[in-house]
Amino acid sequence: MDVQETTAACRDAFAELASPACIHDPYPFMRWLREHDPVHRAASGLFLLSRHADIYWALKATGDAFRGPAPGELARYFSRAATSPSLNLLASTLAMKDPPTHTRLRRLISRDFTMGQIDNLRPSIARIVAARLDGITPALERGEPVDLHREFALALPMLVFAELFGMPQDDMFELAAGIGAILEGLGPHASDPQLAAADVASARVRAYFGDLIQRKRTDPRRDIVSMLVGAHDDDADTLSDAELISMLWGMLLGGFVTTAASIDHAVLAMLAYPEQRHWLQGDAVGVKAFVEEVLRCDAPVMFSSIPRIAQRDIELGGVVIPKNADVRVLIASGNRDPDAFADPDRFDPARFYGTSPGMSTDGKIMLSFGHGIHFCLGAQLARVQLAESLPRIQARFPTLAFAGQPTREPSAFLRTFRALPVRLHAQGS
Repeated sequence: MDVQETTAACRDAFAELASPACIHDPYPFMRWLREHDPVHRAASGLFLLSRHADIYWALKATGDAFRGPAPGELARYFSRAATSPSLNLLASTLAMKDPPTHTRLRRLISRDFTMGQIDNLRPSIARIVAARLDGITPALERGEPVDLHREFALALPMLVFAELFGMPQDDMFELAAGIGAILEGLGPHASDPQLAAADVASARVRAYFGDLIQRKRTDPRRDIVSMLVGAHDDDADTLSDAELISMLWGMLLGGFVTTAASIDHAVLAMLAYPEQRHWLQGDAVGVKAFVEEVLRCDAPVMFSSIPRIAQRDIELGGVVIPKNADVRVLIASGNRDPDAFADPDRFDPARFYGTSPGMSTDGKIMLSFGHGIHFCLGAQLARVQLAESLPRIQARFPTLAFAGQPTREPSAFLRTFRALPVRLHAQGS
């Protein structure tokens, strides 16, 4: 949008974020929101927070000042919940639960989905990365353009999830084809056709995972699904099949398209800021800093899709959010807030060098994985895939360049791609 023409009374930020101008570059509008309407009430009645401090507080206060919708309230926040399998699956996910149910489910999944389990996947992830890069090398060396989004960024998380879940690769590719449709159908302004497409894809995913759980129960292997359905002698509590299906569905939705988008954004950063590639040529600490800055600069999820219901009247920035209001947070705006990150539109991995994951040298939290009780379970898995990919891309293809204009999906909710064409420069050019 032309920010100069923006009035002080933006009627609906969600609609503006879906405009072609914001699909191309949403950050000028986000800057305007932070400065002029940081606690925005959209035409639908949803509230949208855009300042880092407010977002951080709201995420941390989930379970206290905010809660998820109770089962009996779903129709209020999702008018089509009664007939939509996708919305019912969403309602059953961990992200929609409050303590004590959330505490129980998070404990059960965290029992097996551990940092150690993810680190054990590193050799497999490195092998998948090498194989995908081997696959695109001949075409690049012939001077042909390659769509890095389709051939690498999308393929890598699909194959990693197949490994994690103990699934045949072809099955994962088939399921993954519908994930984008599900995510679009779950957006706060999804149309009836979008939700219908999401329901078809969700039914397919649910049926497949139901069958997978039964196979793992009778023939367990060393994958995460086998562990989750297996017996734990020291723990009488287990996940029901419905809870496990919901968990797997949520993990796939939350970690596939978003990881692909982060890989795409990382490659864009490598090409746009060649002076910063040195971070990928040194130790793991430098690679980690580059990864964190990619995640900060371009959060793959623009705003939260999960309703957070105000438990009382809440005043932020002189605006009263009434009790029972639905509040969403504009994650991508918080990551570009100058009150949290100095010179926020500058790509600068140094701000994350030598720090804990997600924390800047100034002690500010990068918000792309959320915060508080609903912090993303798959954060480490995404970080490992980025850390294993980027140095290898840099080392294999030091002359990588754009072969055309990257094409983005026309989504207000997800900052994702349709194509990222690349080629190799001739040596010396």
